Amino acid sequence: MLRQRVVTALILGTIALVTIFALPTWAMAGVLAAVLLVGAWEWGGFAQWSGGARLVYAGAIALCMLMIWPLSQSAAAVTWVLTVAAVWWVAALLWLFRFPTPIATWLILVGGLCVILPTWLALTYLHGYQPMGRFLVFLIMAAVWAADAGAYFVGGRFGRVKLAPQVSPGKTWEGVIGGVLSAGIAVIALCVLVKYASWHVVLPMVMAAVLASVVGDLTVSMFKRNAGLKDSGQIFPGHGGVMDRLDSVSAAAPVFVLGLALTQAGH
Repeated sequence: MLRQRVVTALILGTIALVTIFALPTWAMAGVLAAVLLVGAWEWGGFAQWSGGARLVYAGAIALCMLMIWPLSQSAAAVTWVLTVAAVWWVAALLWLFRFPTPIATWLILVGGLCVILPTWLALTYLHGYQPMGRFLVFLIMAAVWAADAGAYFVGGRFGRVKLAPQVSPGKTWEGVIGGVLSAGIAVIALCVLVKYASWHVVLPMVMAAVLASVVGDLTVSMFKRNAGLKDSGQIFPGHGGVMDRLDSVSAAAPVFVLGLALTQAGH
């Protein structure tokens, strides 16, 4: 199982690197939109909808993406949208304490909008954020990957105190600490490697985003558990579906980009 996870992760990582560094922003936005629309289809499953209804839901999110595309290079517009997303994640954190209270279908569907659209907008805006946009996209992705890996291995080896047993019984506070430390080391190493002068400004934002990624992970787990699902899908061997892979990023990216948009750091 571990070997399958590693092989899949390497393949997905390679595709992500090519998408981030080789494509212009409009093409990257198209690839990301396609991936997230698969995630939207999976999110319809959280509402226990069938295939046709899921397609309608994914189509509605695609239409919303087209509507907000003109906003993707406006710092003011992005700040407004991502502020709404931040409010959503605070609400999601509070809801985690109430689980297993049943979640209404309308709230599940609104939640999908608040997760998928800001993720797409945040990464699209960040990719075009000159002169270091591509590096910053990679940086936040690498931070989340490092956090996930650190949490997996540290939690598996040293985990004792459960983080949210009603939502995700396998996650521990030790894993969270290991993930945050791993992310911090990865971010500093990458910034030093590329001689990124603003690393001391960006690092606190990345670490805040990594903490938010824990909420993203738990929130998607909450929706899956509410629907009686183990994984959001089966598209990635050993990793589940799109939302299983992007659950952490969906919270981390909006928080990180909101910080950049508010401070205009990172140039």
